[in-house]
Amino acid sequence: MNAYDHLAASLQANRLDRRQFLWLLGASALSGCAASPIGGGAILVGMSEEEEKQVDRQVAAQQFSQDLGAVQDEALNRYVGEIGRRLDANTHRPQMPYSYRVLNANYVNAYTFPGGSIGVTRGILLDLDNEAELAALLGHELGHVNARHAARRQGQAMVTQVAMTGVNIVGALAGVGSLTDIGTQLGASVLLSSYSRSNEREADELGQEYMVRAGYPASGMVGLQQMLVDQQKESPGLLQTMFSTHPMSSERRDTARQLAESKYASSTKRDPGRERYMDNTAALRRIKPTIEACQQGDVAMAGKAYAKAEDQYQRAVKMTPNDYAANLLLAKCLSTQDKDAQALDYARTAARIYPQEAQAQKLIGVIALAQKDPAQAYEYLDRYDRLLPGDAGITFLKGVSLEGLGKRPEAANHYAAYLKRQQKGKAAEYAYGRLQAWGYVK
Repeated sequence: MNAYDHLAASLQANRLDRRQFLWLLGASALSGCAASPIGGGAILVGMSEEEEKQVDRQVAAQQFSQDLGAVQDEALNRYVGEIGRRLDANTHRPQMPYSYRVLNANYVNAYTFPGGSIGVTRGILLDLDNEAELAALLGHELGHVNARHAARRQGQAMVTQVAMTGVNIVGALAGVGSLTDIGTQLGASVLLSSYSRSNEREADELGQEYMVRAGYPASGMVGLQQMLVDQQKESPGLLQTMFSTHPMSSERRDTARQLAESKYASSTKRDPGRERYMDNTAALRRIKPTIEACQQGDVAMAGKAYAKAEDQYQRAVKMTPNDYAANLLLAKCLSTQDKDAQALDYARTAARIYPQEAQAQKLIGVIALAQKDPAQAYEYLDRYDRLLPGDAGITFLKGVSLEGLGKRPEAANHYAAYLKRQQKGKAAEYAYGRLQAWGYVK
């Protein structure tokens, strides 16, 4: 019988003291040494290769949904995947289960999980000029995977951190208290940042090597980094995960240029693929004004300028009524201002536009809780759970819904399941307090 089974049995028997409860919630950390795929020297890592893949299986889908899911443009996703596969066949770890998708998030971003699940936002694709720059972007992320930077940096701590992005509460729920809506920040995927300067330099160098091996001109990395330098100066609020901790610098751009002109000089005359890139991103570029309005809304939301954010999201929806991201972001903004009836309309529209993406289902459930409709809340939170299992925050919210429906034993089981995964924060305090008050914990 595992720890959760013990906990469930104790709940059924209505007996559990605090020491037993805390023991069942204990967790262990893993660490060890491994050979570096780059050069073969010994490196200290927090995960085995199988554990790196497991992190992706556990949390990548939740993070990609936090960034509003893959765009509903199959041709664009297929194109980015083709470039990625052309690159990853030339890496030091070609056996990894790499995957690629363009995300509906509007900010300038690309990131990877340690097992090779890579996301690129639609916001950054608008700023790239050619296929070689896209190859450089993907190559940089492949560099992080191949050098095992995530495994070396924090190991399994990533699982705990990213799991907490599930606790996305919009507003204050009656009886629960005010909880933080992590999802309203610019890019919850900031949890994947904080690489060291040496990590970033190594990823740059590996990315440039991989793109040249794949047949691209090394100048693509120079162009990418110049764009990021410009973005940092012009719109720093939109530049997120990839260089958030160590902002772009002319030094890194100049290093890429020096390598392009010396080590990779023979690649200079290769086609950067501008025409191919423009053809394959044409549909995305047609809604560029919509995405730019969403970007401005995101920046305003991050600064708690909610009225300004609402105006920008309204502009976006007016320009492209069937844009999932614009509708969902407007719904979140309205709910943050306690305009729940309006928010619900846009959230339902978002759910109709993209029924396979989970965030709209979650938001409808959360708004229903705020409106003291636990039955509807549970219905939509359960839909989210079926679309995207494993979100600890949804387990907690379903417990709140069940409590509101008067189903105390079912609510207790959900609170216990949540506490098995997370023991800190207001939600954990609330869940533990309920178990104590109901006599499940002595």
